[in-house]
Amino acid sequence: MTIRVAKASETHTLEALIHEAVWKLQASSYSEAQRKGALGTVFGVDSQLIKDSTYYVIEIEGRVVACGGWSYRSTLFGADAGKTSEDTELNPERDAARIRAFFVSPAFARQGLGTRIFQTCEEKARRKGFHKFELVATLAGEPLYAKHGFVASERFEVALPNGASLPVVRMVKP
Repeated sequence: MTIRVAKASETHTLEALIHEAVWKLQASSYSEAQRKGALGTVFGVDSQLIKDSTYYVIEIEGRVVACGGWSYRSTLFGADAGKTSEDTELNPERDAARIRAFFVSPAFARQGLGTRIFQTCEEKARRKGFHKFELVATLAGEPLYAKHGFVASERFEVALPNGASLPVVRMVKP
């Protein structure tokens, strides 16, 4: 198993992994309409994370099986297509680093890959001066983040382009 920074040339591979993970691993939490509406807007690649070298993949036998990252920018969640404002840099003295876009291949789910990526993200963000963390979790992802010390601070729904809405949880780790 190798953890490394994601490459821009892997965007198609990452999108395929995200699609597979959403359809199979989010099925118990979200309807087909919710998953379909969220793909590409809420669930998808944020190329800024790749440009910033803060998005990671796990490879097993040459295959990308998990991805996730962190950010020192203002966007809290979502893919490129879902962005509506400038992605300004955060100040680590007052702002929380963002934990972003974790997805695992269903064939490798619940084997600790999300935890491995999270530990990498937390370490890198701390090296950059961040002491607080924030994220928006899916209902399926909430237990993983709670296990790592995050607490729910707000529950809300994200409006999707197809008219559906997606319940999510804002979580913080002081």
